[in-house]
Parts: sequence; structure tokens; C-alpha cells
Amino acid sequence: MKRCFLFPGQGAQYPGMGKDLYDISAGVREVFETASEMSGLDMKSLIFEGTPEELAQTDKTQIAILTVNLAVLTLLGEKGIISQGCAGFSLGEFAALVDGGILTQAEALSLVFARGKAMQKASRNADGPEGPAGMAAVIGAEYDSLSAILQGVPEIFIANYNAPAQIVLSGTAKGLAKAEELCREKGIRRVIRLKVSGPFHSPLLSEAAEAFAVEVKKCDFRDPVKPVYSNVTGAAIRTGAEARELAVRQITSPVLWVKEEEAIRAAGFDQCLETGPGTVLAGLWKSVEKEIPCLPAGNAEQIGALSR
Repeated sequence: MKRCFLFPGQGAQYPGMGKDLYDISAGVREVFETASEMSGLDMKSLIFEGTPEELAQTDKTQIAILTVNLAVLTLLGEKGIISQGCAGFSLGEFAALVDGGILTQAEALSLVFARGKAMQKASRNADGPEGPAGMAAVIGAEYDSLSAILQGVPEIFIANYNAPAQIVLSGTAKGLAKAEELCREKGIRRVIRLKVSGPFHSPLLSEAAEAFAVEVKKCDFRDPVKPVYSNVTGAAIRTGAEARELAVRQITSPVLWVKEEEAIRAAGFDQCLETGPGTVLAGLWKSVEKEIPCLPAGNAEQIGALSR
């Protein structure tokens, strides 16, 4: 069985995620302890007892989701379920860097905590008198056609290429309003504002990328021991030096998830596992791939079913 682990990103969080894993695995509890040490936060309290609003704050969301992604990875390993390749959506890519041997758990947790704080600060600096900067999903438009519609519009960017007919925009409040207007004029009716706290994966976060680059220089990025697919290029990362560069570029570059899925399918994997909370990535996978399954593996029951 040739498996590819897919690690979810921001938006997958919910209070109580990972508690069933924490209750049954000493290794998972060590992941939570390491995350608490790296961040100075009580991760058990934040994740199990925090409110949805608290968990939605970027500086807390990112470290919380990475903690649970790594907890899932740990329990899968304890059950003898390992990957032969991996990818992660946005923030989830840092769990893939761990799975691929590029970073240690402690290094990834430390970097992601710094990343979340930098992105939260830069997001608020992108707010304007019209309202907060953010993101919106456009359903029913192809990438090239949407790019043409938005060409020349200031303060709006394509941020995520999630599926052939699902694209996410990042922008200021003014930019998002203009994009919605242009989409309606072209007959694109489904433009959905997302409940996120910033204009992620866009040049509006260049300040965050600059701050994060300083932190990245402090870490040793090793060459991957298995294919780790990049959000920025869609292709497998070749070296630790490339992984270091892409980790910074990812903050301001679009997530080319469709291209990653194409590369994973072409590599001959038999199965994908959504290795973390939620089922968003499994849904995106099924929208383009019917033969190779993508199964949820984010809780103890799902992992138990895989190991039987």
C-alpha cells in the first residue's frame, strides 16, 4: 500500500479536536507538551476548552492545528501506518515537513507559532476603513477566466486553487467588494466570504513573510526522506534548502492544491489519508479523483478502522 498523507490547514479547527487521541496515547500527550513549551501556551486548555472564536485567531489557530496534525501523525505511527509521501494545505504543509524528515516536531511547532503571530499582525495592518482584510471563495469559475476578470483590480489576489471550480481570493475589504461586484456582472453568483482573520497567501502579507524569514534562518532544513509536495510549486521538494525558501514564499504565494493533487496522482499512490481534523481535503480530492480513495484519519475511531 503506497499512502500519501494530506495534512489540513487553517479552517479545520474545532474545540476538542484531538482529545480522543490525547486520552489514549502517551506519544500524543508528548506532542501537546512540546507544543506548550514551544509556544508558552497551555495547548491542552486552548484546544480542548477554548471557544471557537479564540481558536479562530490566527496566532492560536496555526499552532493548535499543527499540534493536532502531529498528534494524528504520531498515533498513526504507533499503529504502524506510515506514508510514502505527503502534502499539507497551507499551514498543514509544516506537518508534512515533519513527516518528510525536513523538520523535527519541535522545530515545526516553534516556526508555526512565530508564523501565526507574524501573519496575525500583518493581517491587521492590511485592514482599512471599509473593514478587515480577508478571503472569499468563488464557486463555479475556472482559474483562467477568474484571473482575467480580476486583472488590474487593486488589492485582490488569487490565494488558493482548491479545485477546478473552487478558487479562493484574498484581499482588502475594498478589494473583496470589487471582486464580488465583477463576479456578479459575469454571472458568477457564488462568492462566499470565509471566516478567517486575514488575507492569507497574498502580497498583502509581505510584512509577515519578511518577519518569518528571520525565524526560518535559525532552523536546519534537512533534505526530504520521501516526497513532500509544495503549495508554491505543486511539485515535490528536492532539498532542504528549497524547503527553507518555499516555507517563506508560501506566506505570499497561492496554494496550488490542484497541481499538488495532480502530482500525487501521477506518482502512483494507492490511497490518501486526511491526517488531521475535518474532511475538507478528502472532499477536494474526491472532486477530481474517483479511483484513488482519500479517507479521513483525524480521530481515534477512524485510525482504529485503518489499523484493523
